[in-house]
Amino acid sequence: MTLNKSDFITQLSEKFTSFTSSDIDFSVRKIFEYMSRALYSGERIEVRGFGTFSLHKHNSRTARNPKTGDLVALQKRYTVYFKPSKELKKRVNNK
Repeated sequence: MTLNKSDFITQLSEKFTSFTSSDIDFSVRKIFEYMSRALYSGERIEVRGFGTFSLHKHNSRTARNPKTGDLVALQKRYTVYFKPSKELKKRVNNK
């Protein structure tokens, strides 16, 4: 099952009927916006019982295009890394 942002908002709206759909939409967008800004500024995000989001730095290097065999220069870049908590791992593995 793939859960995109609009599906997530719809499910929350159905579960929490005391809030309007637009309120939930606004809240989810603000949470994602805050998380994006925090990661962009190099901060680590820890959600207790769920996991930790952080950035991993990849230095520039020379790689090879597997299709053509040509050398390609890759620039320095960052990727978002998620490390699940022990509690989340237990819940996923039904323990």
